[in-house]
Amino acid sequence: MGYDKSIEAFQEAYSVIPGGVDSPVRAFSSVGGTPPFIQRGEGGYLFDIDGNRYIDFVQSWGPLIFGHRDADIEASVIDAVQRGLSFGAPTTVETDLAQEIVSMFDTMDKVRFVSSGTEAVMSALRLARGYTGCDDIIKFTGCYHGHSDSLLVQAGSGAVTFGHPSSPGVPADLTKHTLLAQYNNIQSVKECFAQSQEGVACVILEPIAGNMGLVPANEKFLEELRALCDLNGTLLIYDEVMSGFRACLIGAQGISKVKPDMVTLGKVIGAGMPVGAFGARAEIMAHLSPEGPVYQAGTLSGNPVAMAAGLTSLRKLKSQPSIYVTLAARAKRLMQGFQEAAKSAGIPLETRVRGSMFGFFFSSKPVENFEDALENNTVTFGKFHQGMLANGVYLACSAYETGFISTATSDEMIEETIAIATKVMAEIASKE
Repeated sequence: MGYDKSIEAFQEAYSVIPGGVDSPVRAFSSVGGTPPFIQRGEGGYLFDIDGNRYIDFVQSWGPLIFGHRDADIEASVIDAVQRGLSFGAPTTVETDLAQEIVSMFDTMDKVRFVSSGTEAVMSALRLARGYTGCDDIIKFTGCYHGHSDSLLVQAGSGAVTFGHPSSPGVPADLTKHTLLAQYNNIQSVKECFAQSQEGVACVILEPIAGNMGLVPANEKFLEELRALCDLNGTLLIYDEVMSGFRACLIGAQGISKVKPDMVTLGKVIGAGMPVGAFGARAEIMAHLSPEGPVYQAGTLSGNPVAMAAGLTSLRKLKSQPSIYVTLAARAKRLMQGFQEAAKSAGIPLETRVRGSMFGFFFSSKPVENFEDALENNTVTFGKFHQGMLANGVYLACSAYETGFISTATSDEMIEETIAIATKVMAEIASKE
C-alpha cells in the first residue's frame, strides 16, 4: 500500500496542529509509521486519501455499531440538519432520547446530555461531590475517564496512593483529592477509604475497562465494591462511555448483577456524533441545576443533530436484540482466529471479548489490571499493527485500546482478517 498522500497530509497538519493530530493516539507514535488520513467510511470499511481500503475494527472508537453511513441514521441526520444545526434551546428530540435511555436502566430516572464523555464524567464527579458533601474520589490505575484535571493522575509508590498530576498544567491541589486503587483488587480500595481525610464522594471505574486493553472487572470485585460504597455512604459510578450499548444493550449492567448509583455514557448514544450523558436516580439528579445547587451547563448540550442520530440508533438496537448475539459471535470468532494464528507462530497471546468489544495482549499471563497490561509486549504489538495495516486491516493504534465489531462487519471480513493475522504473525515469528 502506498501512503504518499497521507505522509504529505501529516507533514502539512504538523505545521499547524500540535503533533499533527487533534487527539494524541492518532499520531501512531506507539505503533510507528504514518497515520492514514481517512477520506470516507462505508459500512465496515475505511478508505484513505491514497485510495487504500481497510477493514475497520475501530469504528470511530466504538460508537458506530451499525458501521459507517448507516442509511437510517444518515437520513435522520440530514433531516435534522435541514431544520437547523443548533438552537441553544430545548427540543423535543432531547426528551425522546432521554426517555429511551432511562427506560432501559433500572438505576436511572433522569439523564443530562453533554457534548463528550470527558464532560459527562467531569459533571458526574461534581454532582457526586455536591450530593454527598465529600471531596475525595477513588479511581483505578488504567481506567481512563477523560482529560479533566482531577482525573489526570498517576500512581506514586505502591498500589494505592494519593494522586499526583500525570500532565504538566495540572496543579497538584486539583488531584490531591483523587485516590488511586488497583483494578480488581478490593484491598487497595479499602486502603483508599482508610486514607481519606475528607470522606469519599464516589468510586468511579470502567466496569468493562477499555483503555488498558479490554479488561473486565470480575463479579466478586464489583460486589465487594458495592458493599464498601454502601457502608461509607459513597456513590458508585460506572463509566460506560465505551461499554454502554456495546457490551450489550445496557452495557455492564446487562452482564453484572451489581448496579451503580450513576452512569456516564459517551458518543455511542449519538451514533458517532459528539455527545455524552450522565444519569442517576431522581434523588441524586435533583441536586443538579436548575433543580438544585450543583451547576452544570453547555450551549451544545442536547444538540438536535446528535440527538436525532442517537435516537435512531438506539431505537434500531432496541428493536433488534439479536444484533448483540451476532456481534458477540463475530468478536469471539475473530479472537479465536487470532489465538490460533499466534499459537501457530509460537507467539503468546491473551484475548478477551465482551459483546461486540474485543481485546488482545501479546502476553503469556491473564490480564486482570493495569500492571498486568503493562507486561504486554508492545514491540510485538507494533509489528503486528503495522503488518495488519499494510494488508488492509485497521486496528486501534495502541496496545492499550479496544476493538469493535459493527453490524457491517461480515463473517467474510472476519475470516479475511484472521487469514491476514495468520500471515502477519508468521512473518513476525520468522524474523525473531
